[in-house]
Amino acid sequence: MCLRRLPLMIHLFAVLVFIMPKGAAAQSPLEAAQLPARTSFYVVWHGSPVGDARKNNALMSLWDDPDLAPARAAMVDAIVSDANKQKDKPGVTRDELAQIATLLDNPFTIGYLPRREPASKSVTAKAAAPAWHGMFFVYDRTGKEELLSKTILQMRSGEKEIPKLSEVTVAGVKALKIEKKSGTTYWAETGKYMVTAGEESIFEEVLNRLTGKGAGASLADSEAYREAQPLLSGGMLEFFLRVPQIKDMAGDSSDSPPELKAMWSNLKLDSLHVFAGHISLEGARTRLQGGILGDTAEGSLFDIWAAGQSQPGSLAYVTPETVYYNESQINLLGIYSMLKRVLAQPGSNTALMAKTMENAAQTRIGMPLPDALALTTGEFGTMQTSPALDPDKRIFYAGIRNKPETLKLIRTILSDRLTSERNDGNVTYLKISLKGNQGTTGVAQWNFYHLAVTPDLLLGASKSETLRGALSQGRPVGADSLPVNLRAARAQFPEKLIGFSYYDLQKVDWPALQQNWKTQRAKLAADSKNPGAMQKTKALDDWMNNLNPAVFPRHLHSMTGGSWKDAGGVHFDEWLD
Repeated sequence: MCLRRLPLMIHLFAVLVFIMPKGAAAQSPLEAAQLPARTSFYVVWHGSPVGDARKNNALMSLWDDPDLAPARAAMVDAIVSDANKQKDKPGVTRDELAQIATLLDNPFTIGYLPRREPASKSVTAKAAAPAWHGMFFVYDRTGKEELLSKTILQMRSGEKEIPKLSEVTVAGVKALKIEKKSGTTYWAETGKYMVTAGEESIFEEVLNRLTGKGAGASLADSEAYREAQPLLSGGMLEFFLRVPQIKDMAGDSSDSPPELKAMWSNLKLDSLHVFAGHISLEGARTRLQGGILGDTAEGSLFDIWAAGQSQPGSLAYVTPETVYYNESQINLLGIYSMLKRVLAQPGSNTALMAKTMENAAQTRIGMPLPDALALTTGEFGTMQTSPALDPDKRIFYAGIRNKPETLKLIRTILSDRLTSERNDGNVTYLKISLKGNQGTTGVAQWNFYHLAVTPDLLLGASKSETLRGALSQGRPVGADSLPVNLRAARAQFPEKLIGFSYYDLQKVDWPALQQNWKTQRAKLAADSKNPGAMQKTKALDDWMNNLNPAVFPRHLHSMTGGSWKDAGGVHFDEWLD
């Protein structure tokens, strides 16, 4: 995308979006109906939330809480420190950064336009196609005119290279042409807008669209936008990307090596039409909703995602005490087939290397890779029952088929690390050494990890008692057997999901979590052989040590997310309450 070609202010905006000043929200400079139909990518920021929308939202009220001041100060200090360490860049103070952050009160649009036409056919095969810098940026500077000018001057003052500046008129607007060794940028302040772009043709087109003089179809009329429109309504931020055009944005061209072209083709990127979504404040909840839409027919990139389940096996071990639960499903055989397809170019180096690696893997595990992958259901995840988020209480799991064959595979792969194996009913417990192995004479084994293999799951934890405790509470899977809070969270989504997560933030023991942090950091500092590494995180340590942990349960209740696959693509919906 050649982001380096745009003014540094755009990069600063990307960082400052997390500072969330209190401003006045407004309509964005360019909406989809104003953008050209060929637009590949855009992000629209509608301005900082204000009034009741901000006050009543859990995330915003947490950010504005005085007890979170140490965190806000630490973030600002980190940004200031990082900016001031960059050579050839002007220093910035905390007060200046606070002022700059208020630029986010106003809306802006960032986008990318591809060439109108392919590179000229007169360009010889040996000559490189001319570089294309399709990014543009439009900012509503209402009430920020003086601050914006001051910020831009400050950014340019530290540049070593003196650019060539010339005044030009584009689309009837007086503009500044900034020429540097790295390329040319066009800049104008017209009416209430600031506009910049790296190509004169794009600069002119955006100016015309902004003033209503632009002709031709708009993005809102395109098939890709209509497909994504249900995911783009409302919100304080929305994003849109035509996935197949990533090749153009990444600089793919007609003079690319044949192997690279073949890999792009075999990847079947065109099956993914668009990636889009938005972030919105809906009362107390903050919502991220989006999806990857396209052709889900067999043989497409969508094969990497499973079909989804309504009752995955891991739900049997969720209890009312569960603090965190995450489950996702991927199609390992689909990923395997995709990689083989991408690398399958007879006689090429990539094909030979892939075949060599596959043969080596199959020799090591004692069975064909597809057979090994077929032993998994594609379900993976983790759960936590400790309010202090004790790592020893965390359990990882994976869905399996055919327990005897799965055990055989584990024994083969971990033969020199497997220290014990015991059966208890239909569960087999394995003890694995992460340090030292049985094949090394005189080397002791330590740092053990524990596995439990049931008829349908492989579970792992650092402590044996964690596994046994979880398995002792297992029960038949069913919607009625789920804890009430998790059942309500799960009911927000379709029946079959390829991913689901639930975090009960009210169950977290925040003071204990803070104390664990202090203990771990103190231990790390005592054992560290690199004091400089600890110094880099001193600001984070300071605010964690001084933060009032009561601020989090005061505002946050739960975090829930779900994803699913249907005929239109893969969708995701995340909520923070």
